[in-house]
Amino acid sequence: MSIIGYARVSTQDQHLTGQLEALTAAGATTIYREKISGARADRPQLAKLMASLKAGDVVTVTKLDRLGRSTRELLDLIERIGKASSSQGRLLSTLLAAIAEFERDLIRERTGDGRKRAMAKGVKFGRKPKLSDYQRQEAIKRRGAGETLAEIARSYAVDVSMISRLS
Repeated sequence: MSIIGYARVSTQDQHLTGQLEALTAAGATTIYREKISGARADRPQLAKLMASLKAGDVVTVTKLDRLGRSTRELLDLIERIGKASSSQGRLLSTLLAAIAEFERDLIRERTGDGRKRAMAKGVKFGRKPKLSDYQRQEAIKRRGAGETLAEIARSYAVDVSMISRLS
């Protein structure tokens, strides 16, 4: 029986140091390190970990979201790991996967609430407009006067589609 660790960087923390220390403290003798987004399906170190598993091995991570980004992906991995695990281990893993998905939903809600508060304070999201309000009004008048969309767009150095969407 081996304790095998898996560490993957996140978008917020591009260093594996904290995860490696925690996995070593948990007794991991082998640690697979991934420096790739969890959103990508092709994670070579995770594939190596899965290929190396033997009956009785224990897979350790610092957080479940290091393994997978959704309950479905976690359940697939847990099923593969579970073939070398007990029924109690599979049950615990399934429960933890559900809790991890719940946590991601809570984070999504908090982020949405934060965006709403920022918008209420007047924070603007997204790109800055290429045309000022004055330029938009002027372009609309020029369209009404019969000037072609291409001529108007060229004069403002924007795409024709932007001018065609103005109303």
